[in-house]
Amino acid sequence: MRTGIRSTPPRTGPPPAPTGPRAAGSLARLAPLLVLGQMCSLQLGAAVAKSLYGRVDPVVVAGMRLGFAAVLLALLVRPRLASYSRAQWLGACALGLVFAGNNLTFFLALDRLPLGVAATVELLGPLLLAVALSRRPAHLLAGLLGLCGVLLLGAPGGELPLAGLGFGLAAAGCRTAYVLLSKRVGRLFPDFGGLSLALLAGACALVPLAAVHGGGQVRADPGALLPGCAVALLSSLVPYALDMTVLRRIDSRAFGVLLALTPAVGALVGLAFLGEPLGVREVVAIALVVVAAGWSARAGSGGRGDGRPGGIEKQGRVRLG
Repeated sequence: MRTGIRSTPPRTGPPPAPTGPRAAGSLARLAPLLVLGQMCSLQLGAAVAKSLYGRVDPVVVAGMRLGFAAVLLALLVRPRLASYSRAQWLGACALGLVFAGNNLTFFLALDRLPLGVAATVELLGPLLLAVALSRRPAHLLAGLLGLCGVLLLGAPGGELPLAGLGFGLAAAGCRTAYVLLSKRVGRLFPDFGGLSLALLAGACALVPLAAVHGGGQVRADPGALLPGCAVALLSSLVPYALDMTVLRRIDSRAFGVLLALTPAVGALVGLAFLGEPLGVREVVAIALVVVAAGWSARAGSGGRGDGRPGGIEKQGRVRLG
């Protein structure tokens, strides 16, 4: 006898991941930790890259970083290139060119400046972006405080080479464009297919230049390929994936201020792994940027970042400020 009631099999496997504003808010609260993980991974990769400079040219290291990162992520994500729209292709390719420019200019600056100073000069772009996007006095003050720390850390007593500062400022411009374009690509793609496509585009632009410039150095020392792959993992795959995850949930202003911790992390990594010492000026600067980043995160956790309760944006995104 049929009763008309269908029995449903018991659900197996892990429970579905929570979605909606509550899940988005949880991720937004984790944003400072994710950005800290990004910074640590990025600066460790930069230290490994700088240790390679005695074996291969900085341009070659930049090419290895982007090339290996593009191949590794493509193998993991397997982007469906034929399914992407024109807007997705344009956004990802623009981000790829920024990747190429940022890698090249930062590694050239790193060849001429200490790691902490190079990270400081590169951060000028995102911090100025954070100040420009500030709409509340607390946001503006936090951004300016972080900027003061960055300028203090980037102005040691000794004279800095103009070429290093020039490459650092070029890297700062690329870093600013990266923050804006990465947020756009994160919205255009539901997964990491956009990041994979961007890395492939950047590798197509930079790897041939690196091969022409110093391919013979790699042939003479193939052992440099292994640390080059480590640089790609630490300086590209992990940081870029964390950045795109965070930028889907917080605004560019909050992200720019949170990045104020980068010089502190870079200075500490430079001290621990490259023997670059810290002076009183650097310690004071680190304190300033830490306070600025903490202030920004605390101001954002109170909600009402855009005049609405909880700061919840459309599509479940949450602002930090």
